[in-house]
Amino acid sequence: MKINSNFDNLVPNYLFAEVAKRTNEFIENNPDKKVIKLGIGDVTLPLAPVVVEAMKQGADELGNKDTFKGYPDYEGYEFVRKAVSDYYKSFGVSVSPDEILINDGAKSDSGNIGDIFSKDNTVLVTDPVYPVYVDSNIMAGRTIVYADSDASNGFAAMPDESVSADIIYLCSPNNPTGSAYSYDQLKAWVDYANKNDAIIIYDAAYEAFITEDLPRSIFAVEGSRTCAIELCSLSKTAGFTGTRCGYTVIPKELERDGHNIYKLWYRREATKFNGVSWPVQRAAAAVFSDEGQRQIKENIAYYQENARIIASAMDELGIYYTGGKNSPYIWLKCPNGMGSWEFFDFLLEKANVVGTPGEGFGKNGEGYFRLTSFGDRDNTIEAVERIKKVLS
Repeated sequence: MKINSNFDNLVPNYLFAEVAKRTNEFIENNPDKKVIKLGIGDVTLPLAPVVVEAMKQGADELGNKDTFKGYPDYEGYEFVRKAVSDYYKSFGVSVSPDEILINDGAKSDSGNIGDIFSKDNTVLVTDPVYPVYVDSNIMAGRTIVYADSDASNGFAAMPDESVSADIIYLCSPNNPTGSAYSYDQLKAWVDYANKNDAIIIYDAAYEAFITEDLPRSIFAVEGSRTCAIELCSLSKTAGFTGTRCGYTVIPKELERDGHNIYKLWYRREATKFNGVSWPVQRAAAAVFSDEGQRQIKENIAYYQENARIIASAMDELGIYYTGGKNSPYIWLKCPNGMGSWEFFDFLLEKANVVGTPGEGFGKNGEGYFRLTSFGDRDNTIEAVERIKKVLS
């Protein structure tokens, strides 16, 4: 037998696994040190009370013969899809419940969506890039081209008419750079995709962090329904990193190569995915209730204040960065000409603070570093003071 040889083309160590390995080794060798982790973007606040109650109720319903649920609908229960559709309406975007599919998180669908596309397609990603977009397509054997995001364009890459691509991955607000596209910038990408008969895979996982007048969905942009698929997650908006739930939106009119994209994806899901559990879907619907929105916005505001605290420290130190508003990430230029992993080791050893080396997100990440605002407030403040101390 043979294995998929495309795996040989992957970077040997997944970025966050390497961060964890180095961090754990330091902790093991320095048990007296308090290490503060602002690296992996995992949340720290508990689930909103209304979400917890809905999940408990869902579990109770599974213990009652009259309310027991077995296999869920592949696309998710209608009441959850209706709740998501109403949420889109709250910021002026029209998406039908019948165009929404509930999943176990945006990461899964961003990696799996390629199942419905030929391996002969060319994939375009922005660099720096969330590793899953690249790795999943390397596994499939596709050709990948890169659009440069750097300081010259505010880490918001724009399309190059001389480059042709079939699948385009965009993330806004961006992970890792924290930059967010304006309407006009997204319109340029939409026009490019339609002109090239391409499909945009649009990751909107951080849309709830947008505070300025920026699109919270690609479907706010004219022309997007004929070229875009949108992925979103409750992981960061509602703390579902351990609960696992998100949704994918595919317009019913989206077609390529004589095929309806929604129908293709539904067929794939019916084969490989048995849906999200009843208690989790009950919890997800509660996120979009009036009380759920009030409670999760309190949590988001907490993380937004953490981002402001980190960004203010960068301002005080005179360090260039993107993000810090409209995003839970701060993407900073490593001081004193240090490389990404060099700065990682420096912060870990001198300040006992963990971040994420930008090099792990692509060539344009070299010399940059990502800090997350998802930490505990007291720890965030302490980490910032430590960073200021070692860099002042």
